[in-house]
Amino acid sequence: MAEFFKSSTLWVIDFRYQGRARRWFKAFERSLDASAIAACLNEELRELYADRTQLVAVQPANEEEEAQYLRGEEPKNQYCPTRRG
Repeated sequence: MAEFFKSSTLWVIDFRYQGRARRWFKAFERSLDASAIAACLNEELRELYADRTQLVAVQPANEEEEAQYLRGEEPKNQYCPTRRG
């Protein structure tokens, strides 16, 4: 994949839901930094799960994680907010 036309960055979001480790992969525009993304995600997690969640870490996906995500091989969470997982 040619890197020059990608307009977003894939981020790995680790959080805890009712004490259990969970992971999301989300794409955000390249201009956003980790602190801006964390603020956005805290709001989203609060809307979805109220006080049952805690944001643990937000970091850009490495090449292996991005490849797994694109192939659909990322770890599946037991609790999916869209109920598709």
